[in-house]
Amino acid sequence: MSQSKISKIETGKITPTLIDVERILRALEAPESLIAEVMALARIANTEWQDARSLRRKGLDKKQNELAQLEKSSTEFRFFLLSMITGLLSTPEYIRASLEHIPGDHSKAIARKLERQAVLYDESKHFTFILTEQAVRFPKVPAAAMAVQIDHLASLSYLPSVRIGVIPTGTYLPGCPLNTFTIYDDRMATVESSTGIMVFRDPRDVTAYLDEFSSYEGRALFEEEAREHLSAWANAYRS
Repeated sequence: MSQSKISKIETGKITPTLIDVERILRALEAPESLIAEVMALARIANTEWQDARSLRRKGLDKKQNELAQLEKSSTEFRFFLLSMITGLLSTPEYIRASLEHIPGDHSKAIARKLERQAVLYDESKHFTFILTEQAVRFPKVPAAAMAVQIDHLASLSYLPSVRIGVIPTGTYLPGCPLNTFTIYDDRMATVESSTGIMVFRDPRDVTAYLDEFSSYEGRALFEEEAREHLSAWANAYRS
């Protein structure tokens, strides 16, 4: 490890990863009890919790600005959508409905979400979205609007920078999907729950989510197979 990196860790200019910490402790022949203690602190330092109440107090448009910066600084995006359609793929009506349970005026957040969708047309970036059938068909808006929303997914799948995969109900999945999550390049993963968002920056955690995403990607349907299912689900809402 370079002296300059050691110096930046010592002065707090960078946060060491768990691997960095372990390498330093092993090189110094630290006792096992100290290694366990410091490794636990390093994991906390590489994990961030953003609780939903605080995000709402600050204003949901502020979170949209943060996401826009992440999208600007990243190239490869992977989204696993377990229960709902994400804002980047949503129609205006679907976005409004997704925020209606939160008190207050969300016009700025809605406008910012719609502005962010322009990144899908940036061919220097690559997006892979995997949606379960539950996420696609969850009735967040009236039936006619749901049909439009699902058609919108199919139309976005033709963009050169976008891959949209679907996992029909009944598909065997390895493991047990518990959360919606997003991976930015290979440097950060965000995991959503009903009360907030966990942010993981340690390479080991990010790799674990990359592996999980890969297992779902291998089971998902893409391109024409995906569009056939999307068409059938949209028609089901029309009928």
